[in-house]
Amino acid sequence: QVQLVESGGGLVQTGGSLRLSCVVSGAGRPFNNYNLGWFRQAPGKEREFVATIHWSLGNTLYADSVKGRFTISRDNAKNTVYLQMNSLKFEDTAVYYCAAGSRRFLPRAPGEYDYWGQGTQVTVSS
Repeated sequence: QVQLVESGGGLVQTGGSLRLSCVVSGAGRPFNNYNLGWFRQAPGKEREFVATIHWSLGNTLYADSVKGRFTISRDNAKNTVYLQMNSLKFEDTAVYYCAAGSRRFLPRAPGEYDYWGQGTQVTVSS
């Protein structure tokens, strides 16, 4: 049973940086074909794609809104995926979720991911 646990959220000022971590457990060999994605959801808004990475190949894909500011990476040996967030803006404020899926290659849609963490709050002061 795949489990994902996010951490690293907090309160930062505009222009600051934050690094989120997601520890994955319970996955067997098929995990090599998984995509690990980051999504975010603000109150009253739909869940929004942020970034995704293929676990074994390392290919990445970013939303236009975070491109150049956020970096997704993974440490396969530690079963951990990271989201480094720089130059944070007020509009980045949301609950950030880590997700895993193997249906398609680097999917953007939440429905393509099968496993989800509980989320971690990121608040950027204006």
